[in-house]
Amino acid sequence: MFDDPRLNLARGALGAVQIVQDPTLPPRVLRLVNAEGNEFFAKQHSERDRYTRELHAYLAWGSHLIGHVPRVVGRQDRTCTLLLTAVPGVRVDTVEPGSPKEEQAHYEAGRVLGKLHQATSVPRTGAVGTELAQLLRDWIARADRAALISTVERDRLGHNADVLASTLMDSAVCHLDYQPRNWLLGDAFGLCDFEHMRRDARIRDFARLEFRRWQAVPNLRTAFFAGYGQPLNDTEQRLLESFGAIEAVTALVRGHDQDDVALSTHGRTVLARLA
Repeated sequence: MFDDPRLNLARGALGAVQIVQDPTLPPRVLRLVNAEGNEFFAKQHSERDRYTRELHAYLAWGSHLIGHVPRVVGRQDRTCTLLLTAVPGVRVDTVEPGSPKEEQAHYEAGRVLGKLHQATSVPRTGAVGTELAQLLRDWIARADRAALISTVERDRLGHNADVLASTLMDSAVCHLDYQPRNWLLGDAFGLCDFEHMRRDARIRDFARLEFRRWQAVPNLRTAFFAGYGQPLNDTEQRLLESFGAIEAVTALVRGHDQDDVALSTHGRTVLARLA
């Protein structure tokens, strides 16, 4: 731990710090407190492209979300390490299911994401759909090589790739892992984990909520879009269903590669829902 780049970065930027034990954090993230009692997070990426993407997200787009996202107070490019302020609040995935706080969190999540999308939106083009169709086809090929899908399932997934390729869609800066584990509910609504953030199809930012949460609890979808201020029309809802194909096949492949039964089961559940 003495030579830990995260601690070295924090001590250089903040002076003396103490580690706060937090079993909910992944191993690559440290929770720290300085002499004044202020909390910070030090995060070391194992993949340089994710470090670069997260750093760019905070520096380029954090201005659209002031008060809702951490600030970068230190970085070390050589070791892919970031030092971030802590946003106060409790993780929303620890909030009691069915409680008013959970519904409030979804409302706030919609409101804050709406701010980001509105500030960065670009009108409909075909380029985004073409890129996403190719992404889906690459995942289909991986699933096929691993014998994870039948011929019927492969054709069903391929149909959704064709739909994406032929659809004009709005783009915006998207979080792309927008779900309760990355939300913080406190005096202000906070967001974290920007390593996937990039410009993408705007509606794709709803996919993980649609296929991992809202199916079982539709009132949370209602609360979210009340905050977002722009409910999906029929065309957008059909497009969201096609993003379920990406959700399904990536879960199948990653579940197989990581021997994660829950993730594989989720992939099967979403795949069965696809038209």
